[in-house]
Amino acid sequence: MPFITVKLLEGRTEEQKKALVERVTEAVSETANAPKENIFVIIEEMTKNHLAVGGVLKSDQ
Repeated sequence: MPFITVKLLEGRTEEQKKALVERVTEAVSETANAPKENIFVIIEEMTKNHLAVGGVLKSDQ
């Protein structure tokens, strides 16, 4: 029973998130030989002030 967590900056549309979970589910199903109904995909969205790259918050870029 695979659990996949995808962390994204907020701002994606519902359509983009639906497409993402469909494709992630398909890839895991094919590569791990797991039934799609047993695959859980969790999307964690965060604001730009909750992520820094190279010591700089994304909200400051």
